[in-house]
Amino acid sequence: MNKVWLITGASSGFGRAIAEAALADGDVVIGAVRRPELLDDLVAAHPDQVESLRLDVADVEDAEAAVRDVVARHGRIDVLVNNAGRTHVGAFEETTDDELRELFDVHVLGPAALVRAVLPGMRERRSGAIVQMSSMGGQLSFAGFAAYSGTKFALEGMSEALADEVREFGVKVLIVEPGSFRTGLFETSRAGVSPDSGLYAKVGETRSAVAGGDGTQPGDPARAADVILAALEAPDTPLRLPLGADGVDGILAHLDQVRAEVLAWEKPARATAFDD
Repeated sequence: MNKVWLITGASSGFGRAIAEAALADGDVVIGAVRRPELLDDLVAAHPDQVESLRLDVADVEDAEAAVRDVVARHGRIDVLVNNAGRTHVGAFEETTDDELRELFDVHVLGPAALVRAVLPGMRERRSGAIVQMSSMGGQLSFAGFAAYSGTKFALEGMSEALADEVREFGVKVLIVEPGSFRTGLFETSRAGVSPDSGLYAKVGETRSAVAGGDGTQPGDPARAADVILAALEAPDTPLRLPLGADGVDGILAHLDQVRAEVLAWEKPARATAFDD
């Protein structure tokens, strides 16, 4: 039976690529976007398979109504892809509370609301999949990405617990951790930027890389989408799926660093119990 997908941020980047891959499999795609007209071409090309749904994931109160609407028309949601998002560059000290809240609304609270809305149906059917589009920045971070990685770390922590909770109901959770892909994430109009104090040279380097990096990233979203679909179909779907050579290399190097630090302090760390 063909699947019903609900994909946020489906108008471009990974969302668009995943939508097109699902359509190629004969599935039905509901693209949840802030500007439905951006999906007009996809709807026109696949009128029996694609629908657009106006949704701003930051408006968490709208999540339940959106899911009810899709289920009322299609009977179920088989795959939820929490993809909508944007990047943000700024030093920890320079990032404001409002900027943090806005980013957490999009990357954490919005996805959480959609997960809560789709889970009752998935549990009842004892099947379904939740795809959380994270980043290699959900496993590691560096100067300039404190806020962005903070949201992705939070999403990953919540998703790891979620996977443990829903496994017995036949629901899969897949956390996708891409490196640099040509998705438009670094487009000037989509990249959030905190005011630059000029105090942090490494943050300045990150700003320059983001400002000049759009369109030159090595990763192909279409190839990434094929791997994501393959992982979902696999009997042993992984919890985490790094994508791109830079993503795989960066995460493996980070894990090695974490392991080395733990081992370096293992003896005193273990010797912290009461003597009794």
